[in-house]
Amino acid sequence: MSENNIVGAILAGGQSKRMGRDKPFLMFDSKALIEHTIDKIKKYLKKIIIITNQNNEFFSKNKLVTVKDCIEGQQGPLVGILTAMKWAKKNFNECLWVATFPCDSPFFPESIIQDFIKESKKNESLLLCASSHERKHNIFGLWSLSLCDKLQDDLINNKVRKIQDWTEKNKIKNLEFKFNDYDPFFNINTQEDLEFAKKLNKRIKSENQ
Repeated sequence: MSENNIVGAILAGGQSKRMGRDKPFLMFDSKALIEHTIDKIKKYLKKIIIITNQNNEFFSKNKLVTVKDCIEGQQGPLVGILTAMKWAKKNFNECLWVATFPCDSPFFPESIIQDFIKESKKNESLLLCASSHERKHNIFGLWSLSLCDKLQDDLINNKVRKIQDWTEKNKIKNLEFKFNDYDPFFNINTQEDLEFAKKLNKRIKSENQ
């Protein structure tokens, strides 16, 4: 399965302040953390871009398309999403949607990408995001490009910054995921999170043997 009308965008523009070093390039299970996201997305989507303000050799070495924030300054993930939308409209004529993913959630289920593809064909909602046990995970989202102008206006003129505030005002459809003992959308922010993720990964591997 490989879709032409959806661009996959990985948001990697954070400053990694709590980690103290660049999260996308932390080694986790023998590869950079961001690679776990890339490897899942490329199974389903033809076009992947990385929203980042960094010029790391990892990107050029792996022939990845990087795009800098369209609004300067640390504005948060909504600017990253707008950046992906604007890039898609300019560079990928067939694109109707942008699917967004964080760079620091190695356990997220690939089924969410399949769900995004199915929902894009239904065309029932302009905005879909993941949730698990009533917790919103808005970075995992499917965004119609028809929302681009509204998002830009809200960012520039209305100074909206929180992604949750914006999604809730724009008829979000939640894709609910159930889990047992760990949230697959868990993201790594600190060294403690990284250690937890390593232990969890080891446990998952042993259970699947």
